[in-house]
Amino acid sequence: MCVTGPGTIDAALTLAERGAILVTFGDMIRVPGSRLSLAEGRAQGADIRVCYSPLEALALAQEQPEREVVFLAIGFETTAAPIIGMLDRAVREGVGNLSLLTALKGVPPALAALIQDPECAIDAFLCPGHVSAIIGANAYQFLAKTHHIPCVVAGFEALDILHGIRSLLVQHIEGQARVENPYARVVRANGNPRVQALIRHYLHPEDVEWRGLGVIPGSGLALRPAFQDFDAAHRFGLQVTPGRVHPKCLCGDVLKGKIMPSRCSLFGRGCHPDHPVGPCMVSTEGACAAHYKYVSTEGATE
Repeated sequence: MCVTGPGTIDAALTLAERGAILVTFGDMIRVPGSRLSLAEGRAQGADIRVCYSPLEALALAQEQPEREVVFLAIGFETTAAPIIGMLDRAVREGVGNLSLLTALKGVPPALAALIQDPECAIDAFLCPGHVSAIIGANAYQFLAKTHHIPCVVAGFEALDILHGIRSLLVQHIEGQARVENPYARVVRANGNPRVQALIRHYLHPEDVEWRGLGVIPGSGLALRPAFQDFDAAHRFGLQVTPGRVHPKCLCGDVLKGKIMPSRCSLFGRGCHPDHPVGPCMVSTEGACAAHYKYVSTEGATE
């Protein structure tokens, strides 16, 4: 969600304003676009709905065959799995009024891009358990073997995170670089091959822009040409452009770990959870929102 560009939100708003039913996850509803967020567009009359599962969009399309239903597909391999599962069912059941506006992204290419940025000075990666459950722990081997970057897969419980950090520190002290998977109760070395095959069947890599990070080669997961009838941008002749980001928003530097959230001049002033300017302040999972909640905002620009 934090790396979805404003142009994607602008395109989604355009489709909703043209009369489509736009369905997306709750985290996206307040992310700013170039002119409006989806929540603001909904307040102005656009038919924008929040779902917990992509299957809700499929059910909506089946219930209202006279309406076009567009699912705003965002996230990484974790959300790509249920989204493509929904699309596969729509294809098999011949649902013709459902399409995807895709902004899905892959994690490994982004990690590769981060280690190429000398300002990031990456020492190690604590790899996300939910993504790793899909792609597998072996997906990070190139980081350890080629770039000598230690990688440890971790879950989201406090003990999982602490265990992961400890494992990274041990590798650092020993001067080692390997992939460890202490989250083996959820993540396998090869991930979920069946889901990977389904994703490859419908999606292919492409160069895409990440909000605050720039264009990362091969990091996008776009619908293959064979399924362009389910591509909302193709179906409605829509060009997705980069859009405009607030000139003072430093979410990109926060995401890269170059600065603390409080170093942004907007933090705690023009940008706060009730009025997010950047995506990192929208969700409780965002770095800026977490910093705002758990760290004092006094002296925000120190």
